[in-house]
Amino acid sequence: MAKVHPNMVPAPGAVVVQAASSIAERAEEAPTTLTVWRKSLLFDCKGFTVFDAKGNLAYRVDSYASETGDEVVLMDAAGRPAFTVRRKRFSLHGEQWLVFAGEETRRPVYAVRRSGRGKTMAHVTACAGGGASPSSPSYEVEGSYARRCCVVYDAERRAVAEVKPKEVVGTDVFRLVVQPGVGVSLAMAVVVALEQMFARPSLLRSWST
Repeated sequence: MAKVHPNMVPAPGAVVVQAASSIAERAEEAPTTLTVWRKSLLFDCKGFTVFDAKGNLAYRVDSYASETGDEVVLMDAAGRPAFTVRRKRFSLHGEQWLVFAGEETRRPVYAVRRSGRGKTMAHVTACAGGGASPSSPSYEVEGSYARRCCVVYDAERRAVAEVKPKEVVGTDVFRLVVQPGVGVSLAMAVVVALEQMFARPSLLRSWST
């Protein structure tokens, strides 16, 4: 199997903080490219390990096999919660996942709703009262997550993020390219929701539950 990342996983401390800050700086200047590995670095866990363009740890998701996966926490390189993604039960609009800032689980900031119409896979909309401003943009996701080939469009049909397959290594490793002006952490949280809705089986959730 081709090498997923060029660097060793950094130890907690200054190196990790530097990696996280470099992502924010690059996001203001040029597209940010992450390598997403559908594997946890922890033993007996499922999840994601995400690296930046230099091979440093950027994000991770760890979900123990005993958990249902209906709530998933996206953490930054230092282990701080960036977003919590939780499945909304008994939704009248089909399968829906709510995105909360940090570990907050009372007021979602975004909702990711599965769509079966045309080329649109999912809708991403801001939630009123969740901390997002009334002018917060909404997005549509088109393509195929199963093939790791999908695009996130804003309301003006501009491609703001894209999931791309990574050559040779198959669907367990792929790239996430995020355009300037779009939150990299939010884009990664949307990927977590897409994993829950479209992967068969999902790394993070048992489809028998």
